[in-house]
Amino acid sequence: MADELEKGKTTICIVNYKTEELTRLCLRSIRKRTKAPYEVIVVDNDSGDGSLEYLRSLKWIKLIERPGEVKQGGSWAHGTALDIGLENCRTEFFMAMHSDTFVRRDGWLEELTSLAASGAACVGGGKLDLRNPILDFLKRATDYRMFIKRLKKDEKSKFYARTICSLYKTEVLMKDNLRFAMGVEDGFTCGKKLYYELVDRGYPTVVVPERRMANLIYHLAHATMVLNPEFTVRNRTERKFQKKIKKILASPEVREVANDNSLDG
Repeated sequence: MADELEKGKTTICIVNYKTEELTRLCLRSIRKRTKAPYEVIVVDNDSGDGSLEYLRSLKWIKLIERPGEVKQGGSWAHGTALDIGLENCRTEFFMAMHSDTFVRRDGWLEELTSLAASGAACVGGGKLDLRNPILDFLKRATDYRMFIKRLKKDEKSKFYARTICSLYKTEVLMKDNLRFAMGVEDGFTCGKKLYYELVDRGYPTVVVPERRMANLIYHLAHATMVLNPEFTVRNRTERKFQKKIKKILASPEVREVANDNSLDG
C-alpha cells in the first residue's frame, strides 16, 4: 500500500451539503493559499441544488456524487462521505476538512504536514470556537455535565482531533482498517472513534492548539445546520452564528477570495 501512495502529497477531502457559498469560499481559499502538493476530493451528499452544479463546473477537483445514497444525516452522512474520499486517496496524507472552513494563510498545509514528519499518524486540533480566555475558563469550570462525564471516565468526553481540519497518514488508516464512520451508530461524532483507536493502538499524534489552528483557518461552526432549515437548531444558536457568518463574510480577506472568479478555473 505504502509504495502506491504519492509521497509528500495530500488529498484534501471536503463533504458538501447545500452550502454553495461556503464551499466555494473554502475551495477558492485552498487554491489561493496552497503551494504544497495536493489534490481535492469533494463528496456531495445528494445536495441536488446549486452547490452541486457549481462543483460540476470545476475541473481541478475530483467530485464524487452520492445521489439517493444518503439515508440519514449528521455524523453518519459526514463520516461515510469521508470514508468514500479515503477509499479514493492515493497520496501519503489524507486531510478531512469541513466545507465551512476558510484558509487564512500561505504555508498552512506545509505547517501541518511538517508536524507529521516525526511519524505522527494524525495532526489536528479540537473545537475552533475561540472565546475570551477568562470566559472560556469560567465556562469549562462551571460545565457540570462535562464534570460528571469526566468523573465517570466517559470515553465520549475525551479530546479528539476533529474533522474540521485534521491530517492523517493514509497508510495507517488503510492498513488498520480505520474509518471515519466508526462508532457513529453508538453515538460517537464522526472521526472520534477513529482517533481513539489510533491512540489505543499506540500511534503517535500531534495536537494543534486552538489558537495556532485559528491562525491558519477560520471555522464557521454549525454553518451547514444554520443555513439549511431542514436541520433543527436553537434560536439562540442560529442568531449567534448568522451574525458570525455575516461578519466573517464581510471581512476584507474573505471578500478578496469571494470576488476572485479566476480561482475556479
